Amino acid sequence: RRRRMRLVFLGTAAACPTPSRGLACTCLATDEGEIVMFDAGEGAQVAYTRAGLGWNKPMKVFITHMHGDHCLGIPGLLMTMGMHGRTEPIEVFGPAGITEYVRANVRALGLGVPFSLTIREVGEGRDVAAGKGYRMHACRADHTVPALSYLFAENGRPGTFHPDRAKELGVPEGPLWSTLQRGQAVAGEGGRTVRPEDVLGRGRAGRTVGYSGDTRPAGRLAEFFRGAGCLVFDSTFADDHAERARETGHSTASGAGRLARDAGVGHLVLTHFSSRYPDAAVLVAEAGKMHPRVTAARDLMEVEVEWPEAAA
Repeated sequence: RRRRMRLVFLGTAAACPTPSRGLACTCLATDEGEIVMFDAGEGAQVAYTRAGLGWNKPMKVFITHMHGDHCLGIPGLLMTMGMHGRTEPIEVFGPAGITEYVRANVRALGLGVPFSLTIREVGEGRDVAAGKGYRMHACRADHTVPALSYLFAENGRPGTFHPDRAKELGVPEGPLWSTLQRGQAVAGEGGRTVRPEDVLGRGRAGRTVGYSGDTRPAGRLAEFFRGAGCLVFDSTFADDHAERARETGHSTASGAGRLARDAGVGHLVLTHFSSRYPDAAVLVAEAGKMHPRVTAARDLMEVEVEWPEAAA
């Protein structure tokens, strides 16, 4: 059975919530049972409840920058998780200031968090965090305050196992086959060493998901997101407000489309919409002139993250 990984959009508004859009928050539900949350705008726990993602799953929260519409939801999320009897730990990652912010709120509000809470300040770099079957990388974004963009990179998978070849090399069906598929050598008949590459095809790439946070479409981000299967990108404005986008450190939809095209991204998902666009159709149209596969996120929308070979 093919494993399923999905993005769940909990909030897609920029700066101010609307009746149909909550503040920035996107969850990646991995097929290993972990929740990876990108940003947590005010009211994140309400949308999380509606999405039914589960109160006691391993969770990591990655904050892009210290603007309220991206981090004010953390205290409420922690409080609600605790009231639901959570026992699994939560790890929070973000730029400088995230530790002081979270700890001050926990202390001032007397949250009494009944589970392990770890806060780590991170900067630009590879492997800023790791979970079951994946690594997280970070790149400096181009916003009005220090900000990060993130890239979720699933570990690669072993190639297709060839049972006939294993039998030819003297490895009988059974536990030794599983050992080879896990990447470990075994002893075949007569003591001959059989290596994984003797019985496995070429390894297969894992799935990758990029998340921009608030940013202008900087060239370094195109390189950072190169080849990503899915990219969730800031699309606050249409072209008629391009100057406003530059001034406020945001991207237009066409800017997001151009960056996704240059980066060779498979699927571009627009989010973080100004309230002046109650219908995101104009943003999809502008991004679509630059990239062939564009979707506008909606609150509580789900997007399956495809395997690289399926996307191709």
